[in-house]
Amino acid sequence: MLHAALGRRFTAAVLRVEQAGRVVFERAYGTLDDSADALPVERTTRFDLASLTKVFVSTAALRSVARGRVGLDEPLVSFLAEWRGTAHAAITLRMLLAHTSGMQSGADYRTLLADNVERFALERTLVAEPGAHVVYSDLGFIAVGALLARAEQRSLAHVLFETVRATGGKATGYRPRNDDPQTIPATECDAWRGRVRGAVHDEKAFLMSGVAGHAGLFGTARDVAAMAEAYLGAVRGRGGGALPPSLAQEAIAEHGSDPVLRRGLGWALKTSDENSCGALLHCSSFGHTGFTGTSVWSDPVRDLSIVLLTNAVYYGRRDLRDLRAAVCNACVEAFS
Repeated sequence: MLHAALGRRFTAAVLRVEQAGRVVFERAYGTLDDSADALPVERTTRFDLASLTKVFVSTAALRSVARGRVGLDEPLVSFLAEWRGTAHAAITLRMLLAHTSGMQSGADYRTLLADNVERFALERTLVAEPGAHVVYSDLGFIAVGALLARAEQRSLAHVLFETVRATGGKATGYRPRNDDPQTIPATECDAWRGRVRGAVHDEKAFLMSGVAGHAGLFGTARDVAAMAEAYLGAVRGRGGGALPPSLAQEAIAEHGSDPVLRRGLGWALKTSDENSCGALLHCSSFGHTGFTGTSVWSDPVRDLSIVLLTNAVYYGRRDLRDLRAAVCNACVEAFS
């Protein structure tokens, strides 16, 4: 299926499958772009993870909870002074991570060119009462990024560096070095920036110099699988050390009810067979997708994690749900 999709759905892909915390399949497909002299994809190739960044950022936030720096259910005005005396004052970290804060989903980057994106996110009018229902929100995770930097008194990039290392990751971070762009799959060609390569695809994150709570990380399939294992291992009794097992298990329980995708803390939870994890993964499965064409899904019953990284936006903003679901179904059939 992935070979058949090369040159039509993406130019580059890496699929990694782990069972019981051990890799059982890993393969790279395609080239970094569709030019005649494009370099081949390696298993160690770093992709623009897009919204998979949210899973890493939520893990960093839960580590702050475990250390007593931030309360999961306490109002955040002691760190986010902009929220004092506003409707935002009732928002908790649990709400932000479960997308139940009532914050708006996002904003057209063209309205932000002359604005401070973090300030815009923190001050934007709410669209729902905090805690009322799920509104998937990039702005909410921009707020989580601001919270982490203030609570930890370090840059978000530094906080995420430590979080990646705590889960056993090695090569994931913000803003790739200047000598790396040619080793990173190209993404979309847009009217604003031309062909995007080595810089974050998400426009809001780009306006934040590539470091944001909702997007911006570049990483490998191995590191994404290691992040999933920090939670799957807790369920299966392997631990992992990045988070206390009880907190890791709480993160993959339901905290936001939604008919399309229920929400854990940072994680999406399988809600129907129409989700991008396909029909065969167990109903307790948790995962996340990224707009560039990235995804991770983990099945606690089968002890199985499936990471698929692609540069699908290279060929336009087409939905990749069907291919993600087909790959997950095939992995269940092959490795269960």
